Amino acid sequence: MNITFRQLQLFLALAEHGSISAAARACHVTQPTVSMQLRELAENVGLPLYEVIRKRVFLTEAGRLLQQSAQVMQKELEVFGQRIDQLRGLQRGRLRVAVVSTAKYFVPNLLGAFCHRYPDVDVSLSILNRDGVLQRLRSNEDDLYVMSNPPQDMDVTTEAFLPNPLVVVVHINHPLASSQQIPLDTLMGERFILREQGSGTRRACDRHFAALGLQPNIRMELGSNEAIKHSVAANLGVSVLSRHTLHSDPAVDGLAVLDVVGFPVESNWYIVQPCGKLLPPIAAEFLQHLREHVGTLPRINGVDT
Repeated sequence: MNITFRQLQLFLALAEHGSISAAARACHVTQPTVSMQLRELAENVGLPLYEVIRKRVFLTEAGRLLQQSAQVMQKELEVFGQRIDQLRGLQRGRLRVAVVSTAKYFVPNLLGAFCHRYPDVDVSLSILNRDGVLQRLRSNEDDLYVMSNPPQDMDVTTEAFLPNPLVVVVHINHPLASSQQIPLDTLMGERFILREQGSGTRRACDRHFAALGLQPNIRMELGSNEAIKHSVAANLGVSVLSRHTLHSDPAVDGLAVLDVVGFPVESNWYIVQPCGKLLPPIAAEFLQHLREHVGTLPRINGVDT
């Protein structure tokens, strides 16, 4: 096949933006140029790559296969460019990181320090629920992934780099707010507001209760830490959250952290990557940055981060 990289770039722009005109604008070329290049590309492949239905572009099976291959080639070329820059003594390129939603409370701080050190680096930060991050991990869409509950059914390497204590949170005026060494059984009469099934926090919470033979009375399941905090502050129930999601003084948000026997539940944040993945130079630099700078994060209620 006589396929040019420019044709692949235009095709990826078409797949991303959904129309020839939008692809032309994104690539700063004329619409006829895009149409001609894509027509030549399809002729080289020998099969239609897309179809237009009700003014929307849909990739054919051949188009989806080409998209996957083109994305791999694009990433490899970016890695090559970064390595050449590294040989020249430069530090620039694109860093792709995907994190679960709870990690948004500390990863941007670490990224900020890194970008200050390397201002020419472009960062793509995807913040998703655990299922979304796992999907990106399966597709190898990013350089590094941060989560509290790495998958057991995927061939990955994991590195614990930050404690992730889970604590019991209540309304600031809850009757137990000032109590000490509260037996966990005492909380079983409370209504719990927990993260959705499948989230890392929920999985750790469920394992902890199951190990103790306890079944919390769940009032609500929410997909957002902020929604849970607002619900607890409204006195709708109690919750179990990562200490990282809370203000250094929870009372600011109308919350209190209970002193409960068996809490905090000790867990960790992990850096995850597919086994055998060859990190681009800038991603390898960021990985080292995480290891070195995690200690600069603020302490959370006596817990070193």
